Formats: sequence, C-alpha cells, structure tokens
Amino acid sequence: MEWSIRSLEELDDVADRFLAYVGNRKIFALYGPMGVGKTTFVKAVCRCLGVEDDVSSPTFAIVNEYVTNAGESLYHFDFYRVNSIEEAMDFGYEEYFYGGCRCFIEWPEKIDELLPEDIVNCVFSENPDGSRILRVNL
Repeated sequence: MEWSIRSLEELDDVADRFLAYVGNRKIFALYGPMGVGKTTFVKAVCRCLGVEDDVSSPTFAIVNEYVTNAGESLYHFDFYRVNSIEEAMDFGYEEYFYGGCRCFIEWPEKIDELLPEDIVNCVFSENPDGSRILRVNL
C-alpha cells in the first residue's frame, strides 16, 4: 500500500487509513532519511488513537511511552544513537516488541537482527516537490 502526503493537513487522514489498513498488527519499522517525517507520522497516529501526551522524538531516551484514550500503551523508539546490538538488548527490547503493545521503531536498520518476523515495514521518502510517500509492506 502506498500513500502520498502533500501537506501536514493530510497527515491525520493518512494515519487513519494506515491504522485501518494494518489492522491488529503491532510492530512497525519506520525507514527513511532524517527529516522525512517519521516522528511527525507517529504524532499523527497518536492523535488518531487519542493520545493526549506530548509526542516527541525519543532520540536521547531511546523509547517513549504514550497511552491511548483506550488505556493502551504505545511505544515509540529511536535507535539512531544506538551503536551496537548489545545496547538495544540492555534495555530489554523483548518486553516491548513481544509485549502485545504497538511499537513504532525509527532507525530499525540499527537493530535489524532483533526485529520480530511479523514486523510491518513502513518506508518514507520525499519527492522533489517536498511531498512525502509512505509505502507499507505487510
């Protein structure tokens, strides 16, 4: 599935359609260059799920937890600053990835060998006109 995102105003609609498309899937690998909108997309998904917390990049914390209006936890990871698999293992990634909650993982290529088999790959790219493309592979 592929969506074109021409403006920030379209983002919540795309996030809504994304959630409908992925159904009960929980683990999402977000690929794309810095500045392409991965964190902004997670913010839109959180809005659609009723998260009222301030959603921000977990660049320094590695993981942020948000709670939806249904009381479900959602985890947002940023592995950009992780330099080894051991670092990811040290904070107990298994509890997050296999705990049944939604997990959005930025820079998943840094921990590729730890990713679950049933992960949904989400690839973000930018067009010359500044619009974004989101490709989702189930």
